[in-house]
Amino acid sequence: MLPILYSYRRCPYAMRARLAIYIADIAVELREISLRDKPTHMLQVSPKGTVPVLVLPNGVIEQSLDIMMWALKQNDPHGWLNADLNKAHALIVENDTNFKRALDCYKYPECYPQLSQIDYRSQGEIFLQQLENLLNQHNYLLKDTASLADMAIFPFVRQFAAVDSAWFASSNYPQLQKWLDTFIHSDLFGGVMKKQPTYFV
Repeated sequence: MLPILYSYRRCPYAMRARLAIYIADIAVELREISLRDKPTHMLQVSPKGTVPVLVLPNGVIEQSLDIMMWALKQNDPHGWLNADLNKAHALIVENDTNFKRALDCYKYPECYPQLSQIDYRSQGEIFLQQLENLLNQHNYLLKDTASLADMAIFPFVRQFAAVDSAWFASSNYPQLQKWLDTFIHSDLFGGVMKKQPTYFV
């Protein structure tokens, strides 16, 4: 029986899990969910009700970064783990906390009327500038080839850029724009973004 991956195509957390599983060439049963009608089995094995969820014969992995590590420890053909993992995890934590909060507010400003959308964008730009500075030193965030940090973070930067694509294209982050464009137009990203039928059971 194949491992089961519950996923949602446009969720950046689910994207990072799919990226690692895809590059590790691990076969899974991919179940694309509807956020409005989540499968009963998924909720039984993971009551938190968010994706990704990886169901294994001997347990369940509920966190996207843990799924990435599970996959890459089995097969890491491009050396995503061959980097300073302490630095990688520090960047990912910043992405998943402060930047993600700014992203949510920037994307849905009507839900967060305390500040303007531009204010929330400025909050997110603190992290964008940090990434730009790193990319001025290497082709990717931590070295000259992609690592865990790049693959875990770029789906969120993609979402931030898409809120106002014209602004992002004209912003003063040339290295970040190039970095993001490389991933978006890669065969890898195309492979994990193929549309799947929705699983309802």
